[in-house]
Amino acid sequence: MTKPPKHVPLPTREQLLEFIRDQPGRIGKREIARAFHIGAENRNILREMIKDLEKSGSIERGHGRRFARPGALPETMVVEISAVDADGELLARPLTWTEEARPPKIYMAPGRRGEAPLGIGDRVLARLRRMREGIYEARAERRITAGPAKVLGVYERAADGSGRLRPTDRRQKSDYTVLHADSHAALHGELVLAEILPGGRPYGLRPARVVERLGAMDDPRTVSLVAIQTHDIPWEFPEEAVAQADAAQAAPLEGRSDLRRIPLVTIDGEDARDFDDAVWAEAADDGGWHILVAIADVAWYVRPGDALDREAFKRGNSVYFPDRVVPMLPEGLSNGWCSLKPDEDRPCMAVHIWVDASGHKLKHQFVRGLMRSAARLTYEQVQRAVDGNPDDAAGPLVEPILKPLYGAWRALFAARERRGVLDLDLPERKVVVGADGRIETVIPRPRHDSHRLIEDFMIAANVAAAEQIEATHRPCMYRVHDVPSREKLEGLRDFLTTVGLSLPKGQVMRAAAFNQILAAAKATPEAHLINEVVLRSQAQAVYSPENIGHFGLALARYAHFTSPIRRYADLLVHRALIEGLGLGEGGLPPDAVERFAEIGEHISLTERRAAAAERDALNRFTTLFLAERVGAHFGGRVNGVTRFGLFVTLDETGADGLIPVSSLPEDYYIHDEIRHCLVGKRSGLTFSLGDIVQVRLAEANVLTGSLLFQLLNGADAPRSQPPRRGAMPKERGTTRGKRPPSRRKR
Repeated sequence: MTKPPKHVPLPTREQLLEFIRDQPGRIGKREIARAFHIGAENRNILREMIKDLEKSGSIERGHGRRFARPGALPETMVVEISAVDADGELLARPLTWTEEARPPKIYMAPGRRGEAPLGIGDRVLARLRRMREGIYEARAERRITAGPAKVLGVYERAADGSGRLRPTDRRQKSDYTVLHADSHAALHGELVLAEILPGGRPYGLRPARVVERLGAMDDPRTVSLVAIQTHDIPWEFPEEAVAQADAAQAAPLEGRSDLRRIPLVTIDGEDARDFDDAVWAEAADDGGWHILVAIADVAWYVRPGDALDREAFKRGNSVYFPDRVVPMLPEGLSNGWCSLKPDEDRPCMAVHIWVDASGHKLKHQFVRGLMRSAARLTYEQVQRAVDGNPDDAAGPLVEPILKPLYGAWRALFAARERRGVLDLDLPERKVVVGADGRIETVIPRPRHDSHRLIEDFMIAANVAAAEQIEATHRPCMYRVHDVPSREKLEGLRDFLTTVGLSLPKGQVMRAAAFNQILAAAKATPEAHLINEVVLRSQAQAVYSPENIGHFGLALARYAHFTSPIRRYADLLVHRALIEGLGLGEGGLPPDAVERFAEIGEHISLTERRAAAAERDALNRFTTLFLAERVGAHFGGRVNGVTRFGLFVTLDETGADGLIPVSSLPEDYYIHDEIRHCLVGKRSGLTFSLGDIVQVRLAEANVLTGSLLFQLLNGADAPRSQPPRRGAMPKERGTTRGKRPPSRRKR
């Protein structure tokens, strides 16, 4: 090996700083000296340079005289599992974090085979590896808190009478053994909840005892139970909370505005069971519109610190499954006094909003009232009526109620268009469950102007709520949506160049800039792909007492006011309005502001938990629906590209599944993160995000809710696309169909 020259130029301050900041962990002086070939004669100069960087705050010293950029995490630390992201990966956060800035994002690496899987709330001693700025991967070295005490799975009985439990959580790689005495008389193929027992052989299966039988695994009614148990959704109310809800009575008119003569109507989905918002509009003399949005007065029945409030805070929100709802409040309230049923008096919080003909808000006024819904309507029913095909119930309402609502909505929609609200076109799917609990079909969820009408009425009310709370100088739980991170924007720019589009640099980023890209792509084959990538570039909306605006809606201030039955954030907004405007009992307690930051983090977490559970259930329902069609061929589109394969969404049902890389045409595939594709190293065959493919359903695993596909070869496979000159990705993420012969042994 050639020795470095004796006289090597010392690094500049900027080079030294860049090197330290780019390290995956902390680094010592010895490693720095070795990296820059600094000999003993220059070590003192290096020491002074490092000391200068430390004094300036550019780097910080950690344990053992090792250095890193400020805020860098140590190589080993205790973390707490805090959430599951949209891709099902566990996220963690440092157990102790004293900086004012938010902690870096930590992804937990999969555990070793045979280990009990980690869950939200677990604390582990982890070894960290920096992936890039603000993002780490952690591998658990030792669990500090006890693992999950229970496991959900399918009980299987062997011919000799022994039992085995197969977990429903796909992250659990090992089964459990169940003695006959511990089976709780469970039947073969039954879904059970089991308690993990201590002991077991070091290399054998861990023992478990069945504590609850939940029903046959092929019964669709058990699917939601799997999601509820897997994601730790609280679903049983304490007796004290149920008793309080059952004891609720009608609210008095005293101290309220009487809104009962105004023909407010509710417009919801066909399967809705609780109705917490009602709308009305009339033309104003100046050519504008007078709008009224009335919301169930949950704050009258749920007071700070009582049994209902404690349980609502714990849940954070309701969780919606195709066959059931896990409500935030007991049915005595959510389907009773807090549901705006037709022809029944109900207490409400309402806001009058006046807008001009162009949708610009002129003024608003909040009141605490008593209302009586004139009708319970559905989105489809309203849309048919306005389109000229009304039924008997909606027909008489078209002229006096529905046409003014649509007139006011067109004004609001015009204002929305001027603001430049982020307008993604990504269809959702709907599982239709029959009265017998069986799945009838899986279809795209329809999207009508009636949906947009309610959405824009609710946004107008939410904006007014945030403005009013600010005006009364009360704490507000904002709904905030940050601008995309610089890192995500750069990744999006890199991708857009591969499809002939660009995202401007050097200007204040606005949602309208993304809309221009989406509009340019609308008529192209890549439209769906570009919608997906733009969505993935966005930050996640959260709840916070610190207002940073709502990027996606292009609003300076925004708060959730319109669904206090199902969101705790909305209940807090109602309480702030009640206290700030002096509207009676049930306002914010004096010490509320002290806990707002903590509450915001908690309800943001419960929202993500609910979304993960709902997505999990939807996948399991769809898998069960397709289980009888294994071997069938489907058209689909690539919606995700990873090192280990392609995720595909089927056109017919919207179901998602994996094409393993091992089943792709024989080659050695390179994962290009920028272009979102896998590229065959020898053939140049390219599989990209958004590709239209034909697949065969190879496996529908009802137990884990996962689908496996095989790519159909021949004309249906994507054409071989040699990468553009200079565009072949670096081999930082390689994977294989079948590994090519090695040139030499290593």
